[in-house]
Amino acid sequence: MRDVITVAHLTLVEARRRRIVLAGAVCALAFLVVFSVAVVFAYREMAADRSVSFVERQGTLTAIMLVGFMAANFLSVIFAILLPVDTLSGEIDSGVVQTLASKPIDRAQIVLGKWAGHLLLALAYLLLLSAGILLVIRVVGGLAPTGVPRALPLLMLEITLSLTVAVAGGARFSTVTNAITAVGFYGVAFIGGFVEQIGGFAGITSMRTIGILVSLLSPADSMWRLAAHYMQPEILRSTGMLALGASVPSLLMVWWAVGFTVLTLLYAIRAFRRRAL
Repeated sequence: MRDVITVAHLTLVEARRRRIVLAGAVCALAFLVVFSVAVVFAYREMAADRSVSFVERQGTLTAIMLVGFMAANFLSVIFAILLPVDTLSGEIDSGVVQTLASKPIDRAQIVLGKWAGHLLLALAYLLLLSAGILLVIRVVGGLAPTGVPRALPLLMLEITLSLTVAVAGGARFSTVTNAITAVGFYGVAFIGGFVEQIGGFAGITSMRTIGILVSLLSPADSMWRLAAHYMQPEILRSTGMLALGASVPSLLMVWWAVGFTVLTLLYAIRAFRRRAL
């Protein structure tokens, strides 16, 4: 366990040295500034229009919040994928890992340490964006969504899953191949979720079934859709105004995502142990 913590600490130090933390903070700040400006102007215009009722205003703010979370979720997933994409393959090519592996440290602890270090950064990035969105919506519009405590753990699971796939790819493939594979994995999940939503909204069973099958192969996007469902007020869920509840993943999908993440991490350890350095 001590070796895992040491490797995780070195991973965080390396991320700071390479200015990854600074770049992530700047991008997060830029996103929150743009989002804040959009919310302020939208709220002012709705408040000035007396024909807009309180319920309509709250519904619009909820829609804006969900769009903000959708963008934040996408940025966080890409951050989680690209952050560790060369953490194993790149360091194998450069010979850095050979230095660690030559010491009395098990290769599994190297993988777990790097996974934990990068995961802390990715989750911090997601929580920073989420806190910023909620703060802006609360201060400007007075909206306090009740489903966030249920939604955030799902988004964190999605980030964990996506990052684990990237780490596992780094233990098996080259850096470029890993990047293509990890991004493609998320792209497949997104398309599968989109197909499932269209099938549920239009009542086309075959499309919904295809989307569910794709989500089983790549369950990342299912976590976002379930989180978005929880963040909607009950009145919007029942009316389907935001078209995000046409096909809601079940809680069984959450357990599958957890199991998928664990199996992928175990594969990463196994692949790294067998890879020639």
